[in-house]
Amino acid sequence: MARPGRSLKCRQGRPASTCRCRIRRRPGSGRCVRSPSTPTATRWSRRSSGRTPSGDGRGGRPVCPSPGLSRRRADRPTARLALVEHTSTRSAGPHTSPRTAVLWDVLTAELDRQGAGPLVVIDVGGGTGGFAVPLAEAGHQVTVVDPSPDALAALTRRAADAGVAERVRALQGDGDRLAELVAPGAADMVLCHSLLEVVDEPAEVLRSVAAALRPGGVASVLVANRASALLTRAANGHLAAAAALLDDPDGRVDARDTLRRRFDPATAAALVAGAGLTLEAIHGVRVLYDLIPASLAEADPAALVTLEARLSQQLPYRDIAAQLHLLARRSGER
Repeated sequence: MARPGRSLKCRQGRPASTCRCRIRRRPGSGRCVRSPSTPTATRWSRRSSGRTPSGDGRGGRPVCPSPGLSRRRADRPTARLALVEHTSTRSAGPHTSPRTAVLWDVLTAELDRQGAGPLVVIDVGGGTGGFAVPLAEAGHQVTVVDPSPDALAALTRRAADAGVAERVRALQGDGDRLAELVAPGAADMVLCHSLLEVVDEPAEVLRSVAAALRPGGVASVLVANRASALLTRAANGHLAAAAALLDDPDGRVDARDTLRRRFDPATAAALVAGAGLTLEAIHGVRVLYDLIPASLAEADPAALVTLEARLSQQLPYRDIAAQLHLLARRSGER
């Protein structure tokens, strides 16, 4: 029985009358029970390994979830993948977002240049298909090579949801083993985005990319820009980190840095040339996007896209973009 003079509370200590999770304490029972209007699918139980979904009601006593529970669930890899899987790929998003519009402009122009008909595209480290699925929707045959089985499973479901499963192939493997996974000289375009910063041997990966291209094919290489990382840290008051970025030969802050290296236009161009590819253009991606408040970016995205496009090849603005995009071609004719 509840003690006289004390109000009833849920297991998290909140008054039962204001408990937002709609779990109330049954009078005199000492247990929290779910009010009838709460959907069964939101039921939770406490087990030795923590809170786990128990929508079938067999997981034990329901408890009142803490306020931060939903955020913690969303941070789990499987929850993040679920969010990706249910993101529509038919919206105008990837082509018109200020984050990637410059990149899509370059890719679209190159695909148009290579002519009508489906092209063969390989996306190395393509993950859940942010580029692969839209390219497949445009009619191209896309192979995604990625070491993560979870990412590839999400890619497969995403392609199926978009109705392009027959044009998307998922291969598990690392970028430096590309020659073992795809036939040499088979691709019209190879995407290598945000990969060279984290692999053991970026030069070896790029050589594999070049070998996968047919004569006349192009590589789309996207890398993190060292100058942008330095300026961002300095602007946020992290001067020691900015100095470390400047002094470190690989552009790292310290051993805890999530990236193994960052690039500037000269080092990225040298890496491309070392793989036997001819550099045709360098674009800055996200020159302004990371510098302005999100509210301003969302207020007039079309204007921001236009300005990003104008600045992407103009010096010195290009060289302070968050990322550098290099378009490089294998010599020879198709």
